[in-house]
Amino acid sequence: MTQTPQTPLTFMAVHAHPDDEVFGTGGILALLASRGVHTVLVTSTMGEEGEIVDPTLDEAAKQAMFPRLAEVRRQELQGAVEALNIQELRLLGYRDSGMAGTPSNNHPESFHRAVFDEALRRLVALIRELKPQVLVTYDAFGSYGHPDHLQAHRLTVAAFDAAADPRCYPDIPGAWQPLKLYYTAASRSRMQQMVKQMREQGIAGPWDNPNMNMDHMGTPDELLSTCVDVRPHIEQKLQALRAHRTQIAPDHFFLTLPPEQREQALGYEYFTLARDFTNRRSGLYEQDVFAGIL
Repeated sequence: MTQTPQTPLTFMAVHAHPDDEVFGTGGILALLASRGVHTVLVTSTMGEEGEIVDPTLDEAAKQAMFPRLAEVRRQELQGAVEALNIQELRLLGYRDSGMAGTPSNNHPESFHRAVFDEALRRLVALIRELKPQVLVTYDAFGSYGHPDHLQAHRLTVAAFDAAADPRCYPDIPGAWQPLKLYYTAASRSRMQQMVKQMREQGIAGPWDNPNMNMDHMGTPDELLSTCVDVRPHIEQKLQALRAHRTQIAPDHFFLTLPPEQREQALGYEYFTLARDFTNRRSGLYEQDVFAGIL
C-alpha cells in the first residue's frame, strides 16, 4: 500500500462503454503515455445496446451485425487503444444496460444490474494489481445520466477506498491506496463560447437540437479543479474516434469541425478533483493530474 520510488506512475480511467474513453480522457491518456506514465483503461461493457451508424452498412448488414456487436466493438476499442497508446486495456465483463427505462436495463448480465459486491471485487482486484496513483471516472450524474455511467461512478468511488483496506476482499493481495480521484468534466463557459461560435458560423451540431439546453451543459467553472492542455494529441483523439466506426459516423461534428474550433473542442480536458491525499493543490487550476505526486 505504500508508495515507493520503484512504484511506476500509473493512471487508470474507468469507463462504461467503448468510445467513452475518447470523450473526456482521450487526450490525457495519450499525453501521459507520451511522458512515460503507465496508462490503464478499464471498460465495463462492450456497448451491445448502441445503434450502428457506419454509413457503409445497409440495414440488412446492420441487422446481421447486431448478434456479434460486442465482438465488433471490442475490435474497435482495440483500435482506439492503439491510437491513444494506452498500455493496458482491462474489461470488467458486463453487458451494456442501454438507456434508462429500456428493457435492456433488466438483462441479468447488464452492468446496471450487476451484484455490486462482485463488480466492486473485480475493480478492486485491478487496482491492487496495477497500483494507480490516479483514478478517473464520471461524476455522480454519470456525465449525462446513463445507467452504466452511474454504475461506473459508484464502483470507482467505492473502490478508491476499498482497495486500500486489507479487510475488504482479503483474498486479493496487495492493498493499495490511490492518491487522487477525478471526475471528467467540461467547462461550461468554454462550451457556451464554442456553441456561440458554431451557431454564428452556421456549423451544424447537437446545439441545434431544441431538446438540448446548451446553457446548462457542461460543469460550472467554479467546480473545476484541473485543466490539461492536450492540443498536441488532437490527431490521436480523432484517430481513436474514427476507430469506433459503428458508433462515430464520418460526419460526426467532432470529425468535421474547422481546425480552430477543433482545437477549442478537443484540445483541453477538464476534471474535478474529488479525493486528494496529497494536500498540495494550489492555484485556480491544476495543469497536471499528477501534481503533488511527482
